Amino acid sequence: MATEELYRQDSYLRECDATVVAINDRNGIILDQTVFYPTGGGQPGDTGLLRLADGSEVHIATTVKGDAPGEIVHVPAEDQPVLSAGDCVTAAIDWDRRYRHMRIHTCLHLLSAILPYPVTGGQIAADKGRLDFDIPEGGLDKAEITTRLNALVQEDHSVLAEWITDEELDSQPDLVKTMSVQPPRGAGKVRLINVDGQDLQPCGGTHVARTSEIGQVEVRKIEKKGRQNRRVVVGFSDG
Repeated sequence: MATEELYRQDSYLRECDATVVAINDRNGIILDQTVFYPTGGGQPGDTGLLRLADGSEVHIATTVKGDAPGEIVHVPAEDQPVLSAGDCVTAAIDWDRRYRHMRIHTCLHLLSAILPYPVTGGQIAADKGRLDFDIPEGGLDKAEITTRLNALVQEDHSVLAEWITDEELDSQPDLVKTMSVQPPRGAGKVRLINVDGQDLQPCGGTHVARTSEIGQVEVRKIEKKGRQNRRVVVGFSDG
């Protein structure tokens, strides 16, 4: 059974009421709906807890996609109470961690707008993120990229989700910047993240609503990864 993805409708939802639909053979918990983002697209799965009516809690170590299409699995930490199908819970994410992921993720979209090269890989963490670019020659300047990133942050651009059909995406292949990760298909529509006037690309991750929420950032390092790959690592200036 597919899990309703409330985080796609509103990245700022911190908790929701849900019902346990099933427990898989690895003790993963599947809910009818969730605010937990599952690992994917370079963004880590959410952590948090499931709270029962009696006040007991099941701490969630990570969230992943299940075996069935659309299924989301909440992976409990060790030695947690065992739930059963039909149990009613309140699912609550670790908001501080998630919000930092949202800020970094949107920052990486700005980075891909500043450096208009094919993206060969990427990763998000709570304090930093990185993109790998297919660039034949080096010459990237940390200070210059940092200045341009912070200018876009301070300009306070809106960040909105839009939807297009699979066919519309096929007719606009330039929207897809990532070479290693293709946008999910099969549902008939694809979600785009539109950073107003700066960037538009398919993305299923969570983002802030305005670029000013990202805060001050800096390019921490630029590494050569192979003959043509350059890795650009960005992080929050305050750590």
